[in-house]
Amino acid sequence: MTLATEFIPLTVEGLPALAAEKKAEGWRFVQLLAVNTDDGIDLIYSFMKDSLLVNYEIKGVQKGTVVPSITDQFLAAFVFENETHDLFGVDIKGIAIDFGGNFYAVSQKEPMTIISPEQKAAREKAAKIAAAKAAKEKAAEDKPAADDAAAMEAKLAGMDPEKAAKVRAAMEAKAKKEAAAKQAAAEDKLKDLDPEKAAKVKAALEAKAAREKAKADAEAAGKEGE
Repeated sequence: MTLATEFIPLTVEGLPALAAEKKAEGWRFVQLLAVNTDDGIDLIYSFMKDSLLVNYEIKGVQKGTVVPSITDQFLAAFVFENETHDLFGVDIKGIAIDFGGNFYAVSQKEPMTIISPEQKAAREKAAKIAAAKAAKEKAAEDKPAADDAAAMEAKLAGMDPEKAAKVRAAMEAKAKKEAAAKQAAAEDKLKDLDPEKAAKVKAALEAKAAREKAKADAEAAGKEGE
């Protein structure tokens, strides 16, 4: 018999409904797997029916995020949920058989989240390399745009003032429309993220937008003073 398997994204909010659905459809709970990653704790819930194994992934669960128990649907999950709490520090609420942090007698709290100095150094190095690469790519992308902007300014300078003003207005309207579409797309993606993580991403995007606006305003002020 060939075993088919697949991985499907899941959110913390969607977990209770998923468990109820799987129970009603006759699926069997197989396991809850926790993995410590740079973005938080990944939780993988596995269910099986006939020859199909389906894994639902909740990515990057942060410290303090409350994860609902699924023991109201699958009692056997209490073992995995207590383990995930004790070893990874995930706050799982409503476990039918809750050991209150004493499922394992460990000498160090949340041992599976501890990394060695070497691992920490390697992660920091990888993050710096990724940041430098991203900065380099962004600089390469921005240069043609800057060149195009300079060429357009030179072209507008040679136009009739009234016509140049109309062209500028049209360009600004187009830029605002594109920015609005980009913002809408970003917010649509944020809906599928964990609320805490979504809030952090939104704050970072707003800060970036504020920096870009300040830069544009400064450049505009400089042009007016020329």
